[in-house]
Amino acid sequence: MAQARISAKATEGQPAGQLRGRFFRSTSMADCSSRLLQNLDQLERRVEALRDAASAMEQEKETLLEMIHNIQNSQDMRHVSEGEREELCLTASRLMGRTLTVEVSVETIRNPQQQESLLHATRMIDEVVNKLLDDLEGYKSRLMSLYGACTSEVPSGPIDQKFQSVVIGCAIEDQKKIKRRLETLLRNIENSEKSIMLLEHPKSTVQQLCNNEQG
Repeated sequence: MAQARISAKATEGQPAGQLRGRFFRSTSMADCSSRLLQNLDQLERRVEALRDAASAMEQEKETLLEMIHNIQNSQDMRHVSEGEREELCLTASRLMGRTLTVEVSVETIRNPQQQESLLHATRMIDEVVNKLLDDLEGYKSRLMSLYGACTSEVPSGPIDQKFQSVVIGCAIEDQKKIKRRLETLLRNIENSEKSIMLLEHPKSTVQQLCNNEQG
């Protein structure tokens, strides 16, 4: 009753239509705001799902290109006839070309500090890559120390503390890409070492590799 008297007193002298219009307009504004927020929440989830899917496609493209490249340079290519090798190379080149027609790009939002950290980390990796042919074993160890700075697992060897501090300053998405690049480089070096071993000691190396796979 007290609330009713207060409400009645507050509405004295106001036309009924004006009061009713204000009441419905306020309710409608609140409903609209709630609906818009719900829609934006749903859209945000879809946007993040889109970015995740695009990132997965980026990684799949990188994996496919690496696999095709490995087949093109595989030692198995040396053990087939010239005609078969030519056909296989043509097929691999066709697949490489078709893979390269897929353009997927997910831009990472960075602040100036993150941008500088990314450039610094990229330069450090490039410096090692450019010297790999001079000392494959030595710079492989260097790459492993860089990789150890990027992984949360307990590293099997020393880690590069300076590189680690640089990577920490990068955006999360860039940190993942740096780690993937180092993983790819180390795999390529391992494949190169196997190729060299096969060329120098074909029989013993094949047996050793088979034993490793069975173990």
